[in-house]
Amino acid sequence: MMTRSLVLGAVGALALFVADASAEAVKLRASLDTTAVHIRTKSVGLYLDAIKTRSKGTIETELYHSAQLFRDANVGKALRQGGAEMAVPGTWVLSGFEPSLEFATLPATYGRSRQELYKLSDGEVGKQLNASLEQKLNVKVLGKWFDLGHSHTFATSKPLNGPNDLKGMKIRTSGGGGQMLRVKFFDGLPNFTAWPDVPLALSQGNFDGLLTTNESAVSAKLWDSGVKYLLVDQQFFAQYVPMIARGFYDKLKPEQQKLLVDTWAEMIDGFREQANDAQMKAKDTLAQNGVKVVEPTKADITAVRERMMPTQDEVAKELKVDAAIVTKVNQTFSATN
Repeated sequence: MMTRSLVLGAVGALALFVADASAEAVKLRASLDTTAVHIRTKSVGLYLDAIKTRSKGTIETELYHSAQLFRDANVGKALRQGGAEMAVPGTWVLSGFEPSLEFATLPATYGRSRQELYKLSDGEVGKQLNASLEQKLNVKVLGKWFDLGHSHTFATSKPLNGPNDLKGMKIRTSGGGGQMLRVKFFDGLPNFTAWPDVPLALSQGNFDGLLTTNESAVSAKLWDSGVKYLLVDQQFFAQYVPMIARGFYDKLKPEQQKLLVDTWAEMIDGFREQANDAQMKAKDTLAQNGVKVVEPTKADITAVRERMMPTQDEVAKELKVDAAIVTKVNQTFSATN
């Protein structure tokens, strides 16, 4: 029979154990500015769930979507200052820190397939850019970039039948000098509006159209904000970079660090396929909600790219894309139009 002192001692030991176990758990907050139903939000949510389960609760995960913590434009600073532990911002947002990320908007990449562009982002170009981001933002890049998909041109009142129809239109971009130059190439007027503000700005007529993906447009139900036309012109291929704050990452145990990296590597290819499927389904959803969809032919896309190519060096210089990366882009696509 246990004495009162032994019982109290056992209870005290149990309480200490529970406290120690709790102290070992770390909190990982992920900040996104897309809505709860967006493919990025859903995919990152699955990743966080896997981390929580596989870590046996030693890593507690929390997902903040819809800019509940930060907009992507501010998340780089937030990671450095401890405002969040994880973010997956777009390359266009991060180009303010690493200009060479604008390689994705060089003329040579216009209308390219995702498989073609993986040769860059998954290859030496991506490795170089990841290393730069890690140094400049004090982060750990988890691995291969997450696909959003091709950004196309949407419009409210002006029918879009081809790239020339962008002339004179005020077009919203998601940021980055490359998108601005792209709109200017088509004689449009570029505008920057953060994604959370897009639906209201559209409904108020602040711009005539925008560059975004099918999935993003569906996630925000942009037909309710006035979008009526879609030109599937593959302006650029949008990808997000998965990042963990270095201050957080370095405090983790080696097995926890490995878990974060390995789990992302295991899941990312599936996420990419799901994102591609979501984009295709979203195009159908847009049409079902009254958006007129026009798809240029491959020959049309190639002709536009050929018209852009004489501006490549000038664009690269203005965007401050590293010359070695421009060379790599040119070499990668030298055997194709």
